[in-house]
Amino acid sequence: MKIHEYQAKQLLGARGIPVPLGRVATTVDEAVAAVRPLIEESGTPVVVVKSQIHAGGRGMGRFVEHPDLGGVTVVTDGIEGGIEAAEERVRNLADKMLGSTLVTIQTGPEGKQVNRLYLEQGIDIDRELYLSIVLDRGQGRNTVMASTEGGTEVEEVAANTPEKIVRQAIDPAFGLLGFEASRVADALGLTGAAHRNGVAFLQTLADAAVELDADLVEINPLVVTRDGSVMALDGKLSFESNALYRHPDVEAMRDESEEDPAELLAFEHGLSFIKLDGSIGCMVNGAGLAMATMDIIKYVGGEPANFLDVGGGADQDQVAAAFKIITRDPNVKGIFVNIFGGIMRCDTIATGVVEAVKEVGLEVPLVVRLEGTNVDLGKRIIDESGLNVVSADDMKDGAQKIVALTS
Repeated sequence: MKIHEYQAKQLLGARGIPVPLGRVATTVDEAVAAVRPLIEESGTPVVVVKSQIHAGGRGMGRFVEHPDLGGVTVVTDGIEGGIEAAEERVRNLADKMLGSTLVTIQTGPEGKQVNRLYLEQGIDIDRELYLSIVLDRGQGRNTVMASTEGGTEVEEVAANTPEKIVRQAIDPAFGLLGFEASRVADALGLTGAAHRNGVAFLQTLADAAVELDADLVEINPLVVTRDGSVMALDGKLSFESNALYRHPDVEAMRDESEEDPAELLAFEHGLSFIKLDGSIGCMVNGAGLAMATMDIIKYVGGEPANFLDVGGGADQDQVAAAFKIITRDPNVKGIFVNIFGGIMRCDTIATGVVEAVKEVGLEVPLVVRLEGTNVDLGKRIIDESGLNVVSADDMKDGAQKIVALTS
């Protein structure tokens, strides 16, 4: 699960991590009303207006309706014109940004609609750095990733100058130790007060990642001010969804308007679903079988459109929901249902598929392979349904048939 920048900063700030002062706004009037208290409290006449969407690259992004306007704008009108001038500039920006579509390197060409703005105090920046705590599933532990190339997408740094990325694995039994944090601070070129503050920042951030069950905490940029302070100028958090029951405050931050409707529907029905770029929809029970199904589709020349595991104990409603999720994808040209009935019964799958097809219709080829518990009953249910379904003898046969039907 992902959250917005302003929400990430609320969580980080509550855990002692320095963040700029800021206020969120969902209307033009709220944005304007935030300017005066923000300037007076921070003591700086500079205000930054940031679009809030679940995507990076907002500063370099552009609005479809206003191509000359980026997703992040620094308002300096208050320096010479005072608070009133800053308010007028923010009113103009908010009127254009709210409700408009922002396209960034991470949104794709379709972009995302901006429904929230975050107004933040301007910061006197000396240096911009990159810092993240990421769950390294290969090592089974969190890892610090840091770079002197702050403000740049880490993928670009990794591709062009990988030597500028510093990594430090964190032992889960001890956390990030002082000498390890100091090593990272040294690699970032921090000295004096900035070094001391940087070490404290690193250790606090590492602790927060564990406490929040976050699989990614990214600060880009992490800024060093001219007085040696270290501060999170941006904040991106992603959480392990299976641990959200431990964090009701985090789950309450979910913004469903930012999530893929198919993935949201899958979450509501307890299904494991990931959208892919292919054209063959897959409905399978069991993560291992789902992976194998995608592999064999690619092996015989096709491309899977999704990973979808209905699980071993899915009921008829979950099966129907899974089928609806697949058929709503306009890229799907055919569907392969591949079920091994161990705990899951084949007749349950068959009934769910039949009911879903009757409800949403079937406009693409459908190949079904059933094996296991109640397989004969499951096949009979499908045969007697009157649906245009192609039966498969085994997994490879089913993959070959659906690829042939969609070619």
